[in-house]
Amino acid sequence: MNKVTDSVLYIGANDHDIDLFEGHFEVPLGMSYNSYIIIDEKIAIMDTIDQHKTDEWISNVQEALAGRNPDYLIIHHMEPDHSASIEAFLNIYPGTAIIGNKKTFNMISQFFPNLAIENKLEVENGETLILGKHELSFIFAPMVHWPEVMMTYDAKDKILFSADGFGKFGALDTEDPEGWACEARRYYFGIIGKYGAQVQMVLKKAATLDVQIICPLHGPVLDKNLDYYMGLYDTWSSYLPETDGVCICYASVYGNTKNAAELLAEDLNNRGVPKVALNDLARDDIHECIEDAFRYDKLVLATTTYNADVFPCMREFLDMLCERNYQKRTVALIENGSWAPMAIKAMKAKLEGLKEITFTENSVTILSALTDENRIQLSALADELAAGY
Repeated sequence: MNKVTDSVLYIGANDHDIDLFEGHFEVPLGMSYNSYIIIDEKIAIMDTIDQHKTDEWISNVQEALAGRNPDYLIIHHMEPDHSASIEAFLNIYPGTAIIGNKKTFNMISQFFPNLAIENKLEVENGETLILGKHELSFIFAPMVHWPEVMMTYDAKDKILFSADGFGKFGALDTEDPEGWACEARRYYFGIIGKYGAQVQMVLKKAATLDVQIICPLHGPVLDKNLDYYMGLYDTWSSYLPETDGVCICYASVYGNTKNAAELLAEDLNNRGVPKVALNDLARDDIHECIEDAFRYDKLVLATTTYNADVFPCMREFLDMLCERNYQKRTVALIENGSWAPMAIKAMKAKLEGLKEITFTENSVTILSALTDENRIQLSALADELAAGY
């Protein structure tokens, strides 16, 4: 059990048995389910955890309580990886007051239709709760990324309990060789990315507080360089590019479209583009591809025409970009079609409704295999994309 401060303890658990988080995110480094306890004149527990780790969490709770009874269980987010152990907790501590908002309790009744809560405390946005030395303020954060989400600010230790905000993939007992940002970025754009406007609202609220520690529901406690983390969240939720570079995402059947994508990547590298990220949509983790698309300021989409549309993995990728409000980028298009190339038309139709998307003047149409003319077109496209770096 780890101390966050002298009176705030971490009581969560790590999961290395999980293969897919939320059923579709690969988590090779596992996952953490975070929960915290504030020890004061009155005791507050911040969230429960996933049902697969309920027994471990209950053991952590009992150790932290050291024979005392908890006064409050505060529910920030009702997604089951954080709420699934509510019933097990109340079976042991039935008198504990459950704190949440109106939408929280509506969801509790949906997830636990047979659960009778003896003591509940419904709070409003901005309401406070005093535990003794700790004064807690509740900050509603609807649609970050569920409608009932709220956060809590502890004025004593200057902690923001941030729900899923500032979370990342990976268990806490496993070192992430890429540091915090990579898996936090994939987590953000995979799970929260659609709700940039709502994240911006929360960041504005947080800017009025003296936050020195962030305690998320996934990933490590953040207690240093908070401007860095806040700055990244500001960039991500504003849909601004984080890094200069070109993300190339391709879908290829027989290798000819792949050849074009690789040739373009080589041309861009030769022109000194700061970063070229090449992604095979059929084989690479699609959520890593989404992460790259949002990270860099330029995107190239290359695909075979398929049934007068785009190849299925490209269609899924485009749908995910649109769902997450992709915007403020330069986009280049490459298509391949042996008899009726239609992919550029289909991709443009998907993307034209997005905000501040600028299409390059150059595009490339391949008729089966690359020709010398296609190589000249790719070179011209590389010149256009490299301009300004």
